[in-house]
Amino acid sequence: MYAVIKTGGKQYRVEVGNKLKIEQIKADAGSDIVLDQVLMVASGDNITVGKPYLEKAKVNASVLSHGRHDKIRIFKMRRRKHYQKHQGHRQNYTEIQITNISA
Repeated sequence: MYAVIKTGGKQYRVEVGNKLKIEQIKADAGSDIVLDQVLMVASGDNITVGKPYLEKAKVNASVLSHGRHDKIRIFKMRRRKHYQKHQGHRQNYTEIQITNISA
């Protein structure tokens, strides 16, 4: 059984036991959360698709930790104009583990 959920503006295909790094959410490490924006649930050949979300479907997950991704470097340059700009960015994330999918 798997589900497609939406969180942080992105879609993820999840199964029970998966670990994901999603956009940061306000929840303490060790707490349980409910993701209710479920787009699709599939169990074998039985597929249910929402319009856009399934009303009764929920995905339960537990928050493992919070952290920051690796730094990405942004470099902008205009040739022959003596313009260079350096910038870096580290995105925050929340690591979760899927515990239950209910449809």
